[in-house]
Amino acid sequence: MDHCGLDEAYRPLPSIYLAFSMIWFVSACSWTIITYKNRHFQTNNLQLALASVPLIKALQLMLSFLFWYSCFYLQICSLWISFGVYITGVLFQTISFVSFFLISHGYCIMYERLSVTQRRSTAALACVFYLTLVGYRASIPYFSVLLLLNYFISFYLIFHHISQNLLVLREQLSFIEDEDVQAMHDAVYTKYTMFKKFQGAMHIVAVTEIAIFINMDNSLENYWLRLLVREWAQFCIFLYIGWTFRSQDVAPRFSVMPTMKSKEEKMVPPIYSIEMDAAAFKDFCSHEWHIGVPTSSSDRCVNNSVLVVIQHPRAYRPIPVNRTSQHLVAVPSSTPVVSSDSFSNCYDQIKF
Repeated sequence: MDHCGLDEAYRPLPSIYLAFSMIWFVSACSWTIITYKNRHFQTNNLQLALASVPLIKALQLMLSFLFWYSCFYLQICSLWISFGVYITGVLFQTISFVSFFLISHGYCIMYERLSVTQRRSTAALACVFYLTLVGYRASIPYFSVLLLLNYFISFYLIFHHISQNLLVLREQLSFIEDEDVQAMHDAVYTKYTMFKKFQGAMHIVAVTEIAIFINMDNSLENYWLRLLVREWAQFCIFLYIGWTFRSQDVAPRFSVMPTMKSKEEKMVPPIYSIEMDAAAFKDFCSHEWHIGVPTSSSDRCVNNSVLVVIQHPRAYRPIPVNRTSQHLVAVPSSTPVVSSDSFSNCYDQIKF
């Protein structure tokens, strides 16, 4: 499309878009490097999924720079570049909300992977959100109402999932503190803190999105200033969320989590241990405490070795907590434990 008269209010746009495209590109590279360096500390599937957000944003800003630069300095406003800006802008908003849904579900924080129902619902919401944004930006009638409704449903579901995860984590922390069991306290508290920070960030995102949606001022006066404020706000929000959920050396046992969410009520697992000698254990009989583990690291049994007795999980009272608790360590980390083969050799001498 040939160049026609452009208002001078748009002249700062190429510089703004170029600066922010570099900022987002550096952020994407830094995110990738941090994720790769800390890949041994925790499951990084979430971090890899979040890496697409700054990359798409950097691409959108670079295309916006090329469009406005060619308009002002090459006297050509490319229709194809403007179309690329349009598509990448919609993709950025869609992927952003998908990443918010992943975090709110507890992906790689509460559970290793999402259930089939969660994956399908997230994909359906992403498709609806994408199509609604396309219709809204194309100025199709009534799509502004649909987009507002979509925002309301999306934020409601995100805050609902966050509240559910916070409730589960609070129950776990309460149980740990009541029973004075500290093996998983740091890991659970770290997850609780991360969700609280994410909840606060999502309140800011909700207010920002609604403010942008309502304040649709198309005047050219100070347009570049409004653009500058909006871009800085987006970058700061995503920087805060990204820093909170970055791949890092987190608390011990942070990566201990169930495979996926289950609605079944779970039993609290064994969390206590009792030590006694082999002679005392011969006369020991209990349905609640039934597992004898020799502390000797040798392959043969020693009659005088110390035994660790672990409580049967079903003998304890049921508490509706997350399956993460099922991995609480029953045997102290300082206690050596022999292999199952070695234990089977000692079975005849250890009577239940």
